[in-house]
Amino acid sequence: MVGLAIDAVEEIEGDSVLDVEVPSNRPDCLSHIGIAREVSVIEKSKVQSPEFKVFQTKGKTADFTSVEIINADLCPRYAARIVRGVKIAPSPAWLTKRLGEIGQRPINNVADITNYVLHELGQPLHAFDLAKLTEQRIVVRRAKAGEKLKTLDEVERMLDSEMLVIADAQQPVALAGIMGGLDSEISDATTDVLIESAYFNPDSVRRTARKLGMDTEASRRFERGADCKNVLNAQTRCVELICEIAGGVATEDAIDVYPNPLPPRSVVFRPDKVESLTSLRVELIEMERILTALGFRQDRPPARGVLSFVVPSWRVDVSLEEDLIEEVARHTGYDKIASELPPSNMAGEYQPAEMKRRELRRAFKSFGFDEAINFSFIDSAQDERFELLPSLSVERAKTALVGLDNPIIEEATRMRPTFTVFANRRSNCV
Repeated sequence: MVGLAIDAVEEIEGDSVLDVEVPSNRPDCLSHIGIAREVSVIEKSKVQSPEFKVFQTKGKTADFTSVEIINADLCPRYAARIVRGVKIAPSPAWLTKRLGEIGQRPINNVADITNYVLHELGQPLHAFDLAKLTEQRIVVRRAKAGEKLKTLDEVERMLDSEMLVIADAQQPVALAGIMGGLDSEISDATTDVLIESAYFNPDSVRRTARKLGMDTEASRRFERGADCKNVLNAQTRCVELICEIAGGVATEDAIDVYPNPLPPRSVVFRPDKVESLTSLRVELIEMERILTALGFRQDRPPARGVLSFVVPSWRVDVSLEEDLIEEVARHTGYDKIASELPPSNMAGEYQPAEMKRRELRRAFKSFGFDEAINFSFIDSAQDERFELLPSLSVERAKTALVGLDNPIIEEATRMRPTFTVFANRRSNCV
């Protein structure tokens, strides 16, 4: 019981494909490199992080295109790089096999490479046919009310001013962080491609995806929080593979618009808190090994039993000391946590209201009632089964049920509208 849970292991042509259960707050593990970090802690090894390099280069990206971010609050970073003279064709067998093993349908070599890098490094990418972009420009902006965009799934979408789009000089060509547009897609006639790599505001992507009823591999990562520092690294990897597989010559650099770089985050960590919160006794050197292998780095020498760790850019879920304690406990083993009452320096006592509730429970129990305290959230499919208080008007009853816009569990979207229920076992009355 360490690391992440494995739901299943499937054997395919002598290879093992692991189905990993990734929590909703761990977008970094929606990639092979993210899972590799977890494995490196368990195996006490190191993750191989090769430096990607493009050898076939000529010219500057700014000579062929331009990038403008109008709404930087929704798109803090956008990078573009061009590969000219590519030959669109089916992907080689090894690439098709790799994608097929994880359920990805092959399209063409350039599109397959963007999908491959997405699953390898966790960074969604998109390839535009440069010739189909009016004035070969990229403008990142909010959509205009009433604008329409036909996406790659051949569905025409009605946009509003709250949605972020990637546009050329005239019209939208992609839904930012969700799906590209049909009119700018790669085709057999494509020779020059523009590779997009960006970081989009998670809330913006989530709202747009929900409003349009879309759920894509890209939106799934952006709405949970992508790695802003991985933008250029993933783009270089993609361009490297395109030059290798589809041919062509890449520009020497990328246009990287990043007006307000995100500052690094640090979290204070007190090793003695691990035992006080989890009952686990872990050596300091083991705590440091676990956190270092996961990418956390000490930013100053220890002082009076207090450490400070710089949070890696891919761990968007870490902001508190308790988050670091959870990492130590997770890789030490949840099964080693003992069941015991937490220590307390305060003497417990019943408050007046608690005494009344206690006596009421005892009275009901003496009459043969059982008490059931249910989970606070239920399935919205049960809405019609609950009859609200008669004093509520019909209009108020419709809005009395409280729902979650982004539930963690799909079957728990509605806040339970009733309180504790006492059932009499003798008379079957409630």
